[in-house]
Amino acid sequence: MNFKIIVYLFLLTSLNSFSNELGINSNSTANNVCPGFFQGSGAPQVLNPKLQQSYHLLCFKSFAVGYSAISRTPLWSAEHLTRESLSMARGLKRVNAFHEEYRLPERDRAFLSDYAHSGFDRGHMSPSADQPSEEAQQESFSLANMIPQNPNNNRHLWEGIESATRTWAKSNGDLFIITGPLFIGSQVQQLRNRVMVPTHLFKLIYDPRQNRASAYLVLNEATDEYKVVSLAELQSLSGIDLMPNLPKDQKNILINLPKPTPHHERSGSGWD
Repeated sequence: MNFKIIVYLFLLTSLNSFSNELGINSNSTANNVCPGFFQGSGAPQVLNPKLQQSYHLLCFKSFAVGYSAISRTPLWSAEHLTRESLSMARGLKRVNAFHEEYRLPERDRAFLSDYAHSGFDRGHMSPSADQPSEEAQQESFSLANMIPQNPNNNRHLWEGIESATRTWAKSNGDLFIITGPLFIGSQVQQLRNRVMVPTHLFKLIYDPRQNRASAYLVLNEATDEYKVVSLAELQSLSGIDLMPNLPKDQKNILINLPKPTPHHERSGSGWD
């Protein structure tokens, strides 16, 4: 074998090994990557060819992210919430530690300066309040897990959706969650001509006991309104098969999702 080819293969193998150690994978159809966060071990599959460009799958301690260098945001962020993990998370004090995701190439990542004085919150997709350890909570503040979010939306309706999801997971025992943005229409806003501002947000909830899923869908604006959509409708809107292992006929069935409970409607306060 040609010496140059041997060297190339060695470097390629070393690079792939190094990327795996960092928890980063560029294969949008990867299975058995970031195990434990996906229904049936199937990571979401990006179907839209435009979204497949510069796409990275990132593994974290307690969630996984499918990140787009086009939007410089996650396309989805997946968690497996359990009664035990949420009990561990409840005792942790939130420490804001927003940071750039240095595992991503510099040209692909969002910068803290992108969000500065933008008028938008850095909105968690996998919330810090879900994280069962200090290290996991710190990881949740990666900008790879953030989208530019309307402040009123983030701190009221969306906070209520996150809280209702945790309450249901505690009662149910465990749920699989996938959260992400949608960019619908031709006039999508950008921060500093770099980070795309979502038009909508979704939080998909899969109940293993019912073997079914549905999603909250909300506009990224100051609103108290939301709708519940099927997995099939969400797939059509997002261009992503978020649960490839779920049978097709199950993706059209709606399940009842709990009413959002914003902090001003319950005892206690705070948001993620």
